[in-house]
Amino acid sequence: MLALYKIIFGPMLLLQALWLRRTALRLPEAAGPRSGLEGALGTSSRPLRILIVGDSSAAGVGVDEQAQALAQPVAQLVADKIGRPVAWQLVAKSGINTKEAIELLLNSELEPADFLVTAVGTNDVTSQRAPTQFLQDYAYLVKSLRQQTGALGLVATGLPPLRILPAAPHPLRWYLGRYAARLDRILKNWIDQDSMARYVSLDWAAKPLEMARDRFHPGLGQYRHWAELVAEQILDLQSRISIHPAE
Repeated sequence: MLALYKIIFGPMLLLQALWLRRTALRLPEAAGPRSGLEGALGTSSRPLRILIVGDSSAAGVGVDEQAQALAQPVAQLVADKIGRPVAWQLVAKSGINTKEAIELLLNSELEPADFLVTAVGTNDVTSQRAPTQFLQDYAYLVKSLRQQTGALGLVATGLPPLRILPAAPHPLRWYLGRYAARLDRILKNWIDQDSMARYVSLDWAAKPLEMARDRFHPGLGQYRHWAELVAEQILDLQSRISIHPAE
């Protein structure tokens, strides 16, 4: 159905996409450090280690500081819950799709990690990458990260509900929403087959009034809720994987 829709409305979709690219408000990535140590800093326990990888949302576009975004709040929430320091590293860049995330990581110095958090896929929609290629690249990304960092646990964020994207006009909004939903289903099905992985849906974020002023990225409250959901899944995995302070 989507293929037929694209054929019929292709010229209109292209014109609207070009208009959106030309007129969209471009906000900077959140300022602040891309790595750090949170919580229980006086203890001698080895920190739990989290690596967050992704696109503009992982980079904190839509808020001012990393302390308001995703990576640092996730680390703080987990540290507060387990009473143990949490070291975090963020590798993210606006505009990248899953294939480009692989390329970004090849040129990044990665620290060892116990858990991975991924947030990519939106730009696979906007760049119209085939679902099979998207999943193939996602699987390769995760496999490569696990090999490089030693991480066992994975928390994968689903694609955002682009069907409500206020910055995009119809029918482009409808089309992007359906395409994102398709990639999201494929991703969730793949994640569900991995006992060391958890999926975090972003469907709850379908609230345009709570989004950032560019009408594309999460707002402050949405980032906080997202961080809470990711932290919950890390804690669930941590209890099952049993990563001890002495390891």
